[in-house]
Amino acid sequence: MNINVTISDISENHAHQYVVILASITKGWIFVRNKQRTTWELPGGHIELNESVIDAAKRELFEETGALQFNLTGLFDYSVETDVAKSSGRVFIAQEITLGPLPDSEIAEIHISKNLPDNLTYPLIQPILFEKAVNLAVQKGLI
Repeated sequence: MNINVTISDISENHAHQYVVILASITKGWIFVRNKQRTTWELPGGHIELNESVIDAAKRELFEETGALQFNLTGLFDYSVETDVAKSSGRVFIAQEITLGPLPDSEIAEIHISKNLPDNLTYPLIQPILFEKAVNLAVQKGLI
């Protein structure tokens, strides 16, 4: 399957369907495992009807990690095109995170790591988004 990931500057005209969040804490990055999978992924998910991109990122970060307080910064927009589908979204970085208990949701557990785990849910997409986000966050002095 062919996969094309395109990165672009933040634009309110972008057709956002998803949010992806790089959640940074002192010990590393937070990754999540869905109860129905054995693989790891960055926190994030679908933007609901009439929900703003930033509100979706806040909601998803709480639902998937239990984050109670955090600073959230938009980094870039992206689109992913395969042979059968096209999707798009915005990547954020969350910092100064205060974690509470993991809410009752589709997430089974969180994992904290300095690097991307080997067993990723979206191995052809997440490394591209992760690398670009880390590089941009460093350039902007966020990390």
